[in-house]
Amino acid sequence: MTRLSASVTGREGEHLARDFLLRSGFSILAMNYRCERAEVDIVAEEGEVLVFCEVKMRRNDHFGPPELAITQRKQRQLRQAALGYLAEHDIRDRSCRFDVVAIEKEGSRLEIRHWKDAF
Repeated sequence: MTRLSASVTGREGEHLARDFLLRSGFSILAMNYRCERAEVDIVAEEGEVLVFCEVKMRRNDHFGPPELAITQRKQRQLRQAALGYLAEHDIRDRSCRFDVVAIEKEGSRLEIRHWKDAF
């Protein structure tokens, strides 16, 4: 059995999440937006709301559900990246939220959970 690297798994998860969000009516503005040491996987719009979305994917449940990997430290980094995005695009007075897309893929089984306004 070939073991995929975390970056390959991460990219696959981001593409699955992007496609899921598009099918759910979101518009995708950016993928892998970086600001200094912080990154947000997907920047999207749902109606008038700007959505900063973190994607976590797991190929098994050895470490628990993927959404549990979003620690307080990771949340701070996501907020930093979001502030950078807002500043870079001169966005003010706009509703924003942080979502999480958790993906579990084992063999042919695929489960996607979308947590709106996750933190």
